[in-house]
Formats: sequence, C-alpha cells, structure tokens
Amino acid sequence: MKKQRICIVGEGLAGLMTALALNNLPSLEVHLITKKNKLKKDKRTTAISVSNYKFFQEILTKLDKKLFWPSKKIDLFYESNDKKINFLNFSEDKNNLLYIFENDKIKEVLNREIKKKKIKIIKKNINKLSELDGYEFTALCLGRNSKIYQDVIKRRSIEKDYGEIALTGYVKHDLKDVSTSQFFLKEGPLAILPFSKNNFSFVWSVKKEFKINNINAIIKSKICEILKVKNIKISKIQSYPLMLNLKRTYYKNEILILGEGLHTIHPVAGQGFNLVMRDIKKLKEVLKYYTGLGMSIKSSPALEDFSNQRKSENIITGVGIDLTHNFFKQNKLLNPLKDIILKNISKNNTLKRISKFISNQGLSI
Repeated sequence: MKKQRICIVGEGLAGLMTALALNNLPSLEVHLITKKNKLKKDKRTTAISVSNYKFFQEILTKLDKKLFWPSKKIDLFYESNDKKINFLNFSEDKNNLLYIFENDKIKEVLNREIKKKKIKIIKKNINKLSELDGYEFTALCLGRNSKIYQDVIKRRSIEKDYGEIALTGYVKHDLKDVSTSQFFLKEGPLAILPFSKNNFSFVWSVKKEFKINNINAIIKSKICEILKVKNIKISKIQSYPLMLNLKRTYYKNEILILGEGLHTIHPVAGQGFNLVMRDIKKLKEVLKYYTGLGMSIKSSPALEDFSNQRKSENIITGVGIDLTHNFFKQNKLLNPLKDIILKNISKNNTLKRISKFISNQGLSI
C-alpha cells in the first residue's frame, strides 16, 4: 500500500516529537519542514509527567535516562505575613512523580533520532498555507505567535494578557538536597526545578513593571532567602511575556495547529508541554485508527475526531490554571480566607490523590 505523505512544520520540541511519533506509523511518510535560519538556543528546562516520560521511551530508539532527572517529592509553599508556609506536598518512596530535562539537550537527541530514522528534512520558511499543498495532512508546530494560524482560525480564541513576564535561568549550588518546589510569593509564583545533583532551573512569574536593573542580584537574593542558602551561581537568564491563549478552532481542511499555537497557558502548574504531549499521543492514536481502515487522512474525520477528544481537556486545564493563578495573587481582603483554606488542604488526602492523577494522566481516562 502506498504511504500517505504528511508534513510537520516546526523544529521545536512539539514539531520534533510529532515527526518522530507519526513516523512510527507504517502507513505514513513524514516530512519535517524547518526554518532556514539558525534558531537561538532554548536555555530552559521542562517538567513532564511519568506517563509522558513513558511516551518518550516509546518514541526514541534508546532513551538516555541521565537526561531526565527524576523527582519523588514536590513541595508547595505560600507566602503569608512574610512566612513561607508549606501547605501541600507530594512524595513517593519508590515511584517518581515527574521528570525534568534541559530543552536544548533533548532537542539534540530528537534531531539525531530524526536523522537516524531518515525522516526527510526540508529547510524552508513557510509564509502561507498554499505552500503546503500536496500533503495528506500537515501539523503546524510554529510556536505561540505565528501569523499563519490566522488562516486556520475561524472562531475567537480564549485570550488573556497577564501583564507578566516569566524570568527563567539556571542555578548551580552545593546543597545536599533540593526538591521540586513551587513558592507562591508576593511578587509572583517561583518554581524550582532540579535537573541534576547540583543544578536546578527556576521560573519566576512577575509583573512586567518588575525592576529589571541588576536582575541577577534580585533573583539571587530571593532564591537564597527561600532556600536559606548563602552561595549560588545564576546563569542563562531569559524572559518572555505570559499570556493565556486557548484556540477553539483546531484545524482547517487537512491542516492542524499543534503545540503552543494550540494552547498557551500560565507556567504556574508546569502543564504546558504535558498537554502538548497528550495531544501528540492522541493524534498518533487517531491517525493510526483511520489509516488502519485504509482511509486517506484527507477524506476521513480524523482531525474532527482529534479536536473533539482533546479540546475539552485543553480548555478546562488552561482555564483551571488561570483560576489557580488568580487565587494565589495577593489580595488584602481575601488573604485571611486563603490562609484558612490552605491550612486545610494539606489534610485532604483525596485531593492529593486526584491532583497526582490529573497531573500524570490529564483529564482523559
């Protein structure tokens, strides 16, 4: 049977993972379109759930476990009256709760795998959808801001500008143990993500008006304060604007939006790329089903099926994280009530179990 030619546009994590995942389907011939110009290095880390780590294992011929730092403990803190209250924690003795990796290193691994699998790479800058004619299916993995999406979208997206930026960077330290943590501070939420024995990354969401003069010293002072340490070394500081963007139109004809272009959410819960991975898994499952029936992707309801199965979870998760972020914002009137709520959360084991399940599996069962 002749293979159906499909195209993945984008050289980020979403594009590379999609190309490799769909290349495993014997009925498809995958082409990967990447930009001509060399991209800047992505000096960030990403946290993924255990189920998504297993998906990495399925996609890659051999997974280097050293690139994925396991976490068996997650602590959540809330700042109240200048005190950091540990209101919720998750821990496992044997099983891991999540894994953290450095984006650039995993991109290198994925690119090597693409060359090994002999996936055709086309270096071309795409400016309009007509340049993608001739494929049975195309996935656009072009990040959050591509203008091409406007040719696909029919309905207004759910949008919100947070008026915030995320400050990210790496920290080298000599502490004995640093667990994965989220601190809901007065300035904004700050996440600590260990990716090796003596290194962790941070993501600090602050208002756009936050003082950027001598930002290295400000970040160092804050991290030293919350971790009660005197000497750390900070590097690779980056920043990017924060917004909520949840598409309500996923596809047009045989062209699908995927990755951050489909849903951009606040980083406070670390679920952005986990949603992307679940989208890729579902897409692979749907295309495998319809091509297995001998149907061409163009003439099948595959993209409608994918949209129906993924849209609800993506929107509910995005809106839920937005509500969580709003809950933890400083508010003089509501802060006393929040203190009472958070003190009782730690006693609720059922809530813990539900939270762990959703973080790992998502809302789809």
